[in-house]
Amino acid sequence: MVSAGREIEDTLGQIGTWYGAIADLNEAERQAKNPPLFKKIVNSSSVNQEAMRVYAAKKKAQQQEKELRELLMYTYGKEGYQELVDLRRSIRQKREREVYAQARRRKQVFWGTCQSLAILVLAGVTLRLYQFIFTAVSNA
Repeated sequence: MVSAGREIEDTLGQIGTWYGAIADLNEAERQAKNPPLFKKIVNSSSVNQEAMRVYAAKKKAQQQEKELRELLMYTYGKEGYQELVDLRRSIRQKREREVYAQARRRKQVFWGTCQSLAILVLAGVTLRLYQFIFTAVSNA
């Protein structure tokens, strides 16, 4: 009985890891659907490739999830499966709030900084151009 309990616990741990990977896949899909402007402009072909990779992985994950649902329904019944679904939903919401929101903030800060630097460089170039024209007109 003890060894069977350990096997079940190990299996459920692996399933938990799998669900974590599915959550990461869903976040990658979200990012592929809405890439940063710079990535759209500079590397649009890799955006398409990334979208195709995410799509293929999502379809494979859906098939695996279907098989897992059938296994859990057989092993624990409908109530056990529903309990897992509810637990998964609450963990996903918590993870979304904490982990992925933080990653999105970091990405927004990075791209905001890049855009600000680009604006500063353009403003500096414009100022130098204005000074050059003003000096050329004053000397003429």
